[in-house]
Amino acid sequence: MKRLTKRHNTLTTDSGLDNNKKRLTALILVSLLFLLWGVANNMNDTLLAAFKRIMSMSDLQTSLVQFSFYGAYFCFALPAAIFISRHTYKAGILLGLAFYAAGCMLFYPAAATASYGFFLFAIYVMAGGCAILETTANPYILSMGPAATATRRLNIAQTLNPLGAICGILASRHFILSELNAADAAERGNMDTQALAAIQSHELFSISRTYMLIGGLLLALFIVIALTRMPVDKGSAHSGIAGSFRRLAHNKRWSYGVIAQFFYVGAQTGVWSFTIRLVMSELGMNESDSSLIFLYSIIAFTGFRFIFTWLMGYVSPAILLAVSSITAIICTACVILCDGTAAIIALVAISGCMSLMFPTIYGIALDGISGDDAKIAASGLIMAILGGALITPVQAAVSDAAGISLSFIVPLACFIIITIYITGIIRKNNATR
Repeated sequence: MKRLTKRHNTLTTDSGLDNNKKRLTALILVSLLFLLWGVANNMNDTLLAAFKRIMSMSDLQTSLVQFSFYGAYFCFALPAAIFISRHTYKAGILLGLAFYAAGCMLFYPAAATASYGFFLFAIYVMAGGCAILETTANPYILSMGPAATATRRLNIAQTLNPLGAICGILASRHFILSELNAADAAERGNMDTQALAAIQSHELFSISRTYMLIGGLLLALFIVIALTRMPVDKGSAHSGIAGSFRRLAHNKRWSYGVIAQFFYVGAQTGVWSFTIRLVMSELGMNESDSSLIFLYSIIAFTGFRFIFTWLMGYVSPAILLAVSSITAIICTACVILCDGTAAIIALVAISGCMSLMFPTIYGIALDGISGDDAKIAASGLIMAILGGALITPVQAAVSDAAGISLSFIVPLACFIIITIYITGIIRKNNATR
């Protein structure tokens, strides 16, 4: 009997170690996904400047890149939530990687046909994969530990997102923007058709080659994850999507959080989409050199993400979000009212303020929601990324009509809405103590 008991205890210990090993492996691989969609998000921002040069477009026309990208989030998030509710988080990750890789590979025929519409379709498919990954990875991270530390755990995983952004900007700078011909719209308009086509072909294939390389890396990761054992989410008795939405509609923390997330993503997309354009306007740089300021913005975003995550051990996430949103309002006002270097310093500072916003709004909005409701709630917060698709064209229209500096009044309004949301949360938290 003693031998059997000892053997049983050994098996229990081994099983516990095996589960811990699976959880750690899953945490590493899932956190890596945050880096990968950071690459796509911020390479996307540089594409606006690239297409403006290559195809002599207006700001409103180039903003269709962001409309396609973030519009895909709205379309894919809820189907992704339904998929992972019926299957597993791992299946959702594999589906997202497949779409992401397919979108990257579609950049080749888009370049071959020199079709802006085909590029937008490739971006849409790629972003669909990113939407599936975000809908899957965010709640998966939240589920891997105590609820009390869920928001901080998500912020830690999200620290890899700006590192991916840095990789994306560097890749764009060295493989895309550096390949752009210096000829402006007027000079290109005076070229003969054959010479212009040759220049555009070189520029467009520099884009496609870069994205196809990323697609190859994604396929390699797909194979690794497919062969890796990961914790299986057991979920809960599923009462249907309609039932989940009815319960969530009465949860003001979540429903107002979706609105706040919509305006946050709109603000972030607008700020980063027009960073290169603002630097070119204020400092007279070209696209490649201006991308360095964009890189500094992402470095500020990354550094402050680590700082804010550390501070969450001492200060509540809601208080930190309130401070950062108010500071973002001040910095955005400086971008609008100041000129030259002062405006650019304020522009970089906005990214530092934005660093904790997405995961913190996400974690606060999902607080207290569990089971299949959490998966549907998570999809709602990912669908709110539609803000990047709808608000960016508004800022682009303001830019075309009144100038790039004044267009920052759009993200300014977004930060005001975020401040209203989080101050309401703080008041409610204080009232329930």
